[in-house]
Amino acid sequence: MAILKSSLHIKPFSPSQFPSVTPFKFPPKPFQIHCSQNPNPPSPSPLNLISILRIVPDWADAIKESRMKQTKSLYRHEDWVEHRSSLRHIRHLLSSLSSRVILSLFPPVIAFTTVAVVVASYNTAVFWDLLPEFFPVLRASSLPYQLTAPALALLLVFRTEASYSRFEEGRKAWTKVISGTNDFARQVIVSVEKDSVLKMALLQYILAFPIALKCHLIHGSDIGKDLKNLLEDDDLALVLGSKHRPRCIIQFISQSLQLLNLESSKRTTLESKVTCFHEGIGVCEQITSIPIPVSYTRLTSRFLVLWHLTLPIILWDDCHWIVVPATFISAASLFCIEEVGVLIEEPFPMLALDELCKLVYENVQEALTSEKRIKEILDAKMKDQATRKLSSNGHPASGGGQTTWPNINF
Repeated sequence: MAILKSSLHIKPFSPSQFPSVTPFKFPPKPFQIHCSQNPNPPSPSPLNLISILRIVPDWADAIKESRMKQTKSLYRHEDWVEHRSSLRHIRHLLSSLSSRVILSLFPPVIAFTTVAVVVASYNTAVFWDLLPEFFPVLRASSLPYQLTAPALALLLVFRTEASYSRFEEGRKAWTKVISGTNDFARQVIVSVEKDSVLKMALLQYILAFPIALKCHLIHGSDIGKDLKNLLEDDDLALVLGSKHRPRCIIQFISQSLQLLNLESSKRTTLESKVTCFHEGIGVCEQITSIPIPVSYTRLTSRFLVLWHLTLPIILWDDCHWIVVPATFISAASLFCIEEVGVLIEEPFPMLALDELCKLVYENVQEALTSEKRIKEILDAKMKDQATRKLSSNGHPASGGGQTTWPNINF
């Protein structure tokens, strides 16, 4: 295994122990990997009816996918103050046109509103005798809708609740990964006193794991750019060439633990921390690979489509041309709920994983920076305690060198 160059720029260590390198920086936003490109791209197909009808859906999907790749940020105090502000409703209303959820609703809402306009125009033409007499007015009783409305509401509620359960499970899995990484790094810093170069290499492998897992879960992440300042070139080449990059990082960690000069009890304790990484991989891969049962998603989608296709016919007797705005409002509201459930079904693009990885790096860097200083302070206290136990004539000093508990007023 190659010895790593340290990317953690720590001042308390002497230059003879660790070479000075540029501190590791995370990319400000995810990058897209182009695995292969065709040197002779196919010529664009000629316009036809299907390609024209797909213009709006393709535009909406492109916006939605681009917004999902934007870097998410962790909430801070200022964000929470703005989040619960009494002006949030006005702010959310004014930002509606920039919402990816609302923009993704353009295709279905426009389609069903157009159907409502067609139905209203047809019924108006029949009512004004602009069509032959055998053309009937499209109208129906609203009783079937009154009976099926609770079923549609339950479908949407259960669909959204199932998606949020997956989001919560993914968040908890990453909470365990981050806390396990912090605890693993802390124990390495405390337990490994010798083999300083190998210690720094092990810490860098530990820090590389959440980054590799993040890139493994989010499509389009560039793991090469994320790890190029953290791992050595030969190590990075081996990671990039592996089929499962997070497990490759775990192999680096396991081999490094075997090379450390540690007591068996300490080595066993450190090796037990690797279990947290394996559990995180298993939970995250299950969430990514196994969606909510597709039949449930299809049923909800079909129910919504049939509901809004027939809604103008049901409302014609009571609303007449008001069926157009009524269909628009109904489609925008119900499809928005369904769209939110679809978005959070894949939780990892919705989480601030880049910020979490950066936070772990900063925590470990701060722990390394303060390690030597904390040891000096504690050694000074121990020496001071030893000198106060004996007086100048060799007899115990008054109070036996005991310290009093500080009196703190909260």
